[in-house]
Amino acid sequence: MVREWRGLTPEQLARAEERLRHPRPGSRIEAAQRFGVDLSLLIETLRLTPAERARRMQECIEAADQVRGAARPGGK
Repeated sequence: MVREWRGLTPEQLARAEERLRHPRPGSRIEAAQRFGVDLSLLIETLRLTPAERARRMQECIEAADQVRGAARPGGK
């Protein structure tokens, strides 16, 4: 069975953004923020649809492959 993934509803997105912008003291989100995780990037990603996230990930993979190829002797 193939499951269809959907983007967040506006209410879910608003709730997630609020939690990421104002993490509760002692929460794992606050710990991640203290560690240096850029939570604004998570918010930006949550605003994308699952298809847009997959497309962005594929673009990153292709860019990494190009960099790896350029770093090899002979360029490929």
